[in-house]
Amino acid sequence: MLRVRCDGTSTRLSPLIMRTRVTVSSNTSAHGEASLQRNAATGRGGTPRHRLRCRAASYLYTEGESRRKNGSSDSMRSPWLDIPLADYERHMSLPRIGQAQMLANQFEFLLRQYAPASVAVIGCAGGNGFDRIALDTTSRVVGVDINPAYIDETRVRFSGRFRSLELYSGDIQTIDVIFEPVELIYAALVFEYVDLPSALARMRSLTTPDGVLGIILQLPSPTVSSVTPSPFPSLQLLAPIMRLVSPEKLRTLAEDVGFRLRSSRRIDLCSGKCFQVQAFRAQATTSVVEDRS
Repeated sequence: MLRVRCDGTSTRLSPLIMRTRVTVSSNTSAHGEASLQRNAATGRGGTPRHRLRCRAASYLYTEGESRRKNGSSDSMRSPWLDIPLADYERHMSLPRIGQAQMLANQFEFLLRQYAPASVAVIGCAGGNGFDRIALDTTSRVVGVDINPAYIDETRVRFSGRFRSLELYSGDIQTIDVIFEPVELIYAALVFEYVDLPSALARMRSLTTPDGVLGIILQLPSPTVSSVTPSPFPSLQLLAPIMRLVSPEKLRTLAEDVGFRLRSSRRIDLCSGKCFQVQAFRAQATTSVVEDRS
């Protein structure tokens, strides 16, 4: 694991997992966060009225590292850390796969439907769909990914584009990632790789009252493998950990933590793969009423 400094240099941190926030903002106000504060202007990207600041870096032992220190050989390292961003993006953009375009289109659909002032993309990779964000509507953009190299590339691509850009490298299931709640969270093809109750509870805590959670689930197919073979074999690292989730199960668990389903629709791609797009509205915990009809 690398520790990335504000000057762009890095050192090796093998026993630690990094949580880093990078903010591009037109002002110097800090969002509330119970972590170390570190501000450094770098002058990278942006316009004269923007400054790039590395803020709030801290380091946590993962569960896997604790086990290794206790003599266990069970490594909790995520396969996502071993997939180059170029492999992932080229795989998803292949015409016979076509998922990159679909994910960006669905993100744009949610942005147009709900017009959020703030949005967070969980599993943002290199920022697919960030170019669809309307600058006159959405002033605050948050990107989260477990792979710090993906976050680095997103920073390079989009620094200076938004009034406020917050980028986090960490695991959404844990306290690695903390930011002020947003009006829209977009989590596409994320729930196949996480503990559902933990991830949903975290996302609920990061959603504003009456905010929206938009998700995309991959549906099972009798004819197409879960991870499509391609010229980029690193993607096959995901096959052993990928668990498809039924929309009904996700709805039940989402309602348990204070979301209410607003819409659900199916998308069929030419590849033969099918996906379910669901949108949930955050509810006050005291007003959630069970209704399975």
